[in-house]
Amino acid sequence: MTDTPRSERPPGPSETYGRRIVPRGPAPVRLRVLAAAFDAGIFALPLMIGWYVVSSLRDANGGGEADRAVFGGTAIAIALGLAIWNLGFREGNTGRTSGKGWVGLTTRDASTKQPIGPRRALLRPFNRAGIEVVRESTARDEGFEELERDTSAGAMRRRRLTGLAVLAILLLLVMLASIAVGARPLTFAEIFHAIFSSEGSQTDIIVRTLRAPRTALGLAVGIALGIAGALIQGHTRNPLADAGLLGLNAGAAFFVVLAIYFFGFTAPSQYMWFAFAGSFAASVVVFGLSSIGSGGSSPLSLALAGAAVAFFLQAMTDAVIILDQTSLDAYRFWVVGSVSGRGFDVLWQVLPFLILGLVIALASTPGLNVLSLGDDVARALGTNIAFSRTLGIVAITLLTGAATAACGPIAFIGLVVPHVARAITGPDYRWLVPYAGLLGAIMLITADVVGRVVVRPGELQVGIILAIFGAPFFIALVRRRKLASL
Repeated sequence: MTDTPRSERPPGPSETYGRRIVPRGPAPVRLRVLAAAFDAGIFALPLMIGWYVVSSLRDANGGGEADRAVFGGTAIAIALGLAIWNLGFREGNTGRTSGKGWVGLTTRDASTKQPIGPRRALLRPFNRAGIEVVRESTARDEGFEELERDTSAGAMRRRRLTGLAVLAILLLLVMLASIAVGARPLTFAEIFHAIFSSEGSQTDIIVRTLRAPRTALGLAVGIALGIAGALIQGHTRNPLADAGLLGLNAGAAFFVVLAIYFFGFTAPSQYMWFAFAGSFAASVVVFGLSSIGSGGSSPLSLALAGAAVAFFLQAMTDAVIILDQTSLDAYRFWVVGSVSGRGFDVLWQVLPFLILGLVIALASTPGLNVLSLGDDVARALGTNIAFSRTLGIVAITLLTGAATAACGPIAFIGLVVPHVARAITGPDYRWLVPYAGLLGAIMLITADVVGRVVVRPGELQVGIILAIFGAPFFIALVRRRKLASL
């Protein structure tokens, strides 16, 4: 058996006509220049946006040193991340950057004709020895094959742990950005002074009583909503499920409106417990209705009962706010969802429920893995379905109820974050739930920071920012990859 490429073999009797000619040798310079320009554009786009944002945050426009450092550093970090992904991992494993894939080129080892690997791809600007760029058709015809991903248990565990570490570092950075960015420009010296040696100055008060509580509350609520979203989609086996589908937000809204109408409460700390009680009551009703019947609670009955309760409570809420203008004015600020104007007093009140819900959620992940196989399989494996589902509903109620009570209904985190986490970790809920928590906190705090600068000197609530950016992001996610069936 000879190893001569197929295109160089003499044509057989059946290959005389219609045979495609595969070019040989290095790729044309014009195609390589075109691919390099495309890749440079991917790298340059975030830098250009960052430069525009930084230039708009001049001192004359109300910007500050910390604001410019945060947004400029973010743009540089995004550009470097795209460059490492595109020119390192993508080209090293598949032989193609985005630009090379667009024009049909492949980078390979000159002697083995195979991919060069991420390390050699990253070092390629300094050492090009033994690396060549050819047409994709040439590489395929000469036996080029992409590097397969290591799917062994050890490799997957290392990737998941590395991902958790990266997310933890990213979360720390966005928290620092949340403290640094705001309506009042601050310098880094003022921020460090307020954190480590506060003396009660104006900047110390801003950092310690406004931005620090807001950041801490965003962290807690983001984690809670991300984990609750993963649990809701897992128990209902519905990829479009969130707290609204189970009627939890509608229950909180109805009780808040009743508190405003009957008692005249208008501050978040006053009607917070009513929101929590509303979420709890709605979850009890939904779970009770879904459990009626010989078959007990199932994903379908949960979704149907939640939708029915949500529509009913929303109608009752609309009836109250139509009758009373004061209730409407207070309700429309609460229903947007925001972490501003809340202090540590709000956080301390909901924190025990969030911690308890987090512990129950983590403890219920093995049972949720079994439930994801289907009720019949789970029952055959000896799982107590009613107990597992009750445990999940309790965790969802504690997490969603406490988060909604503290900040109002905040959409899209519970809907989008589980899909992003599932794309990284796969369907194992032991990893999916921690990933969803970290991603939820990063998403909420980032949206809050963006909302502080887009309409200066005012600001947009985090619920509006998440709706503006969350909807296109979710549509892009759905179009890019098929959503996993749950």
